[in-house]
Amino acid sequence: MPEAEPADPSDADAGLPSGGGAGTPAPTGPAAPPVADPAVPALARSWPVGIRPPVVRGWDPPATAYSRGHRGVDLEAAPGAPVRAVAPGRVSFAGRVAGRGVVSVELSGTGSPPLRTTYGPVRASVHQGDEVLAGTVLGTVEATRDAHCGPTSCLHWGLVRGAVYLNPLSLLPPWLLGLGPSRLLPLDGPPPEH
Repeated sequence: MPEAEPADPSDADAGLPSGGGAGTPAPTGPAAPPVADPAVPALARSWPVGIRPPVVRGWDPPATAYSRGHRGVDLEAAPGAPVRAVAPGRVSFAGRVAGRGVVSVELSGTGSPPLRTTYGPVRASVHQGDEVLAGTVLGTVEATRDAHCGPTSCLHWGLVRGAVYLNPLSLLPPWLLGLGPSRLLPLDGPPPEH
């Protein structure tokens, strides 16, 4: 019998978008970079889709466990795009929840309870119990008919420790977020080229 994801009245526990829906337009424009969360080690080695996909909808944690909010981030991704594990771990769930494909991966070496990443909607190519490395293809983005991501399709990427949702972008080191180290320039202009 497959391990079930925790019960919650929203579909966010299953790695699916929460709030929003057909009556709520998706926010536009890029989301702000995450503030570092000391509870989350920056151990990701890649984005789950693409090279640096646009964030269609950012992290918006709910005020309470049952409040509206967005318990992950939505990344622009075309149907059929490969979905990859961001870090090594074990597949804790691969199946369908509320008619959509979901994959969850327990991340190795992240304490007790371990961090768990969730991905949806995904047509899984892995099975519960599979060990995966960073970059392992978990499946492909499924096409959906809802208006959650506006005119584009997307991958909902979540991060959970026990029952506490965290910002999945916190898993990404600064170089993957495009926030490389700061460079100081002289006050009188850029240095001469050699």
